[in-house]
Amino acid sequence: MVTLGVRWLAPAKLNLFLRVLGRREDGRHELQTVFQFIGLSDELEFRVTADGKISCASALKGLSPEDNLCVRAARLLRDTLQGDLGAAITLHKRIPIGGGLGGGSSDAATTLHVLNRLWGTGLSVDALASLSLSLGADVPVFVRGWAAWAEGLGERLSPMDLPEPWYVVVAPPVHVSTGEIFQALAEGVSNPEERLTQYGRPLRIRDFLAHGAGNDLEPVARRLHPDVGHALDWLAGFGPAQMTGSGACVYLAVSTEREALAITSQLQENYRGFVCRGLNQSPLMKQLAS
Repeated sequence: MVTLGVRWLAPAKLNLFLRVLGRREDGRHELQTVFQFIGLSDELEFRVTADGKISCASALKGLSPEDNLCVRAARLLRDTLQGDLGAAITLHKRIPIGGGLGGGSSDAATTLHVLNRLWGTGLSVDALASLSLSLGADVPVFVRGWAAWAEGLGERLSPMDLPEPWYVVVAPPVHVSTGEIFQALAEGVSNPEERLTQYGRPLRIRDFLAHGAGNDLEPVARRLHPDVGHALDWLAGFGPAQMTGSGACVYLAVSTEREALAITSQLQENYRGFVCRGLNQSPLMKQLAS
């Protein structure tokens, strides 16, 4: 049994734009997006055990092992390689749940990387990224650990070197389900004009870099969850605010930490605010390299 006192980082991400291009025959959606990490992270501790069992302790209530992405990732790695070691995982949750910041996917990616090292399984980053896709479409970007242009389900990745501004990230008092947002978009619950029969047109990287782009899921999230709209409208008073992923979190890029702190100091009490630096390289990669 091996015990390590390291707290491994699982960073959050932002979608700097999100375009829904269509719905596949399997019901999943073709997307375009840009992922960038931010300096807000969950932290995970791992203890290797000899009994083959996987457990995860955290403050999250009511989360079954089947829904816990840390447990699922560890089991996936163990079972794929037919290993006999286990792990006791402790998750220190910092990233808001249901916020579109990718916390669960990042936790899964960190679990794969760290157990790959502690169990001595020796899989490459490419192999881990391929394995991780079964856990979620955005897990591979966390495994690869670099800001990226993403297409397909989000798994076809092209690394990007982006500006690394400071971000104000606002978490409204609501948990948004990704499945709920896509279902509402597909069924036209909010507005017939938003039906997923009217897909967005593909965007070129150079156009995004020159002009930016919005989030196709934002109108649906606004209508199903008014708190998301309220947060967007409030933050838009300081600049071009945008929603990340399927929500609920919204963000604004600013030039300095001081500016970001000044904005968050004006938040309403029931909204959580974070001041984070944009990061092209995941801090987990730096830990793994040290």
